[in-house]
Amino acid sequence: MEFLVACEQVAGAVEDAICDLKGTPAAGDVLGMGADMTPTKRIDRVAEDCVVDFLLEHPICSLLVSEELGKKEFDGNDGTIFLDPIDGTYNAIAGIPFYALSIAYAVGGEVRQAYVRNLASGETFSAMKGRFARCGTTPIRVSETSQLDECAMSVYGRKFDPTRVMQLGMKIRRWRLLGASALELCYIGCGRIDGFIDLRGTLRVTDAAAGMLVCMEAGGTVTDLNGSPIRFPNEVTIGRCLVATNSVLHYKVIEYLR
Repeated sequence: MEFLVACEQVAGAVEDAICDLKGTPAAGDVLGMGADMTPTKRIDRVAEDCVVDFLLEHPICSLLVSEELGKKEFDGNDGTIFLDPIDGTYNAIAGIPFYALSIAYAVGGEVRQAYVRNLASGETFSAMKGRFARCGTTPIRVSETSQLDECAMSVYGRKFDPTRVMQLGMKIRRWRLLGASALELCYIGCGRIDGFIDLRGTLRVTDAAAGMLVCMEAGGTVTDLNGSPIRFPNEVTIGRCLVATNSVLHYKVIEYLR
């Protein structure tokens, strides 16, 4: 089965499975510790189980790397799927309509296809390396904003020292704190925001792989905080910091972060 077609079917199954759970206290029930060493919430487990069940019936990869269960092998085609079943779990539990299913497909360590579905609105982003980035069926492109004092950026940090972004914060026009990195990367891709900075050091390959491809295929740039290429291991226990922009602004942002 073709990857993006499979993702559409998976997304429908996940939406149905979490329909009565999202925005309820039960969604936040802690069921144990995930492979990423953070608590697994009920809504995460329900969504992940949907994807695993689908892959057992339609083996489109040989390895799944997912936030909750870690790694699972399948008797499928070569390739690895990086999965975040609910990116933005807090939003999903609280009923804030900004959380997503994020799925990336990689071969030989290179992410080649990506799919991100906003599970609250149904809006879908997809990308294929070297070919396209889309919202639904419409091609997307990053913004052309070139001045920091005209841009809108999202920042993600938890219990962090704000000193590093203070100078940048005084230059840009708007901050946004949205809470779902996969969608924020896609929002850069379609020009809704001009950049995204994750300062936590806990962003994992499952969080970022799909959104990064959408962002880059739409003309964006993604690096670490120093402007170097960012590489994730196939492990959910290792996190990174990240800077993503519309490319035009990228090294202006990096200079301020330094």
